[in-house]
Amino acid sequence: MSTSCLNFLNRTKNTLCALVVLAAIFLTMKLTAKSDDEDRVAAARKRCDASLRARFEKAGVKYPAAEVFFRAMKREGIVELWANSAAGEPLKLVATFAVTRNSGGPGPKRFQGDAQVPEGFYEVDRFNPKSLYHLSLGLNYPNASDRILSDHDRPGGDIFIHGKCVSIGCLPLGDAAIEEAYLAALDSRTRPVRVHIFPARMNAPDWSAWRAEKSEEKPRLKAFWAQLARGWELFEKDHRPPVVTVSKDGAYNCTSGR
Repeated sequence: MSTSCLNFLNRTKNTLCALVVLAAIFLTMKLTAKSDDEDRVAAARKRCDASLRARFEKAGVKYPAAEVFFRAMKREGIVELWANSAAGEPLKLVATFAVTRNSGGPGPKRFQGDAQVPEGFYEVDRFNPKSLYHLSLGLNYPNASDRILSDHDRPGGDIFIHGKCVSIGCLPLGDAAIEEAYLAALDSRTRPVRVHIFPARMNAPDWSAWRAEKSEEKPRLKAFWAQLARGWELFEKDHRPPVVTVSKDGAYNCTSGR
C-alpha cells in the first residue's frame, strides 16, 4: 500500500476516534445535566418530605393537597402557604416563609429594571428545577392587568419565588423554604397554583395610616390598592381565593370564589 494511502487511512481513523470521543462527551454532559435536574428535586424531597407532611398534618390538611395557594406581603416580608384537602374547601394556613431579601418598594411593577416586586393576582406558570437560585416557581408577570398598565415595550419579566438570598424583583425564600414551597406546589392536584402579592398585610393595625402615607407620596396607589383590598377582604372572609377579572382599563375586579 502506498504511503499516501496509509496517511489517508490514519487521518480518517484519527478523525473517527475524535468524533467518537466528542459524541461520548456530549452524551455524558446531557445525561449528567438531566441527572442533576432530577436529583435536585429528588434530593429536596428526601430532605423535606417528612417535615412538609408534618406541617400539613398539623394544619389538618392531607398531603398532597387538593389546592395550594400562596399569599405574599411585601412590607412584612413573608409568603404564606395555604392549602386544602378537597377542592372547594376553605384553605388553611400551612406555613409562613420569610422573604430573605427585599427588592424595590411599595407599589406594582411597571417596567423592566425598576427592581419592583409585582403587586396583584398571579399564577405559577412554570416550575424550574434548573434555577440559578436552587429551585424556583415562575409567575405569570406581566399578567392581563400588567400588559395594559405597565410599559408596553419593556414591562419586565422573569419574576420568581426562588431560593437563595438575592432579589431584583423576585421573592427569595432561601433554599430550605423553597424546597417545601416548590414541592407543595408541584404535588398539588389543582392547577393553576395562584399567588397573590400585596403591598402589606391589609388588616394590620397601622394599615390605614401606612396606606395614607404611601398614597400621599404616590397618589395612583390609592385606587390600585383599593382593588387589591377587595381581593384581600374576600379571602379573609371565606379563605377562598377570589375570582379575578381585568377591565379594559387594566383594573382588577374581584368577586367571591365560593
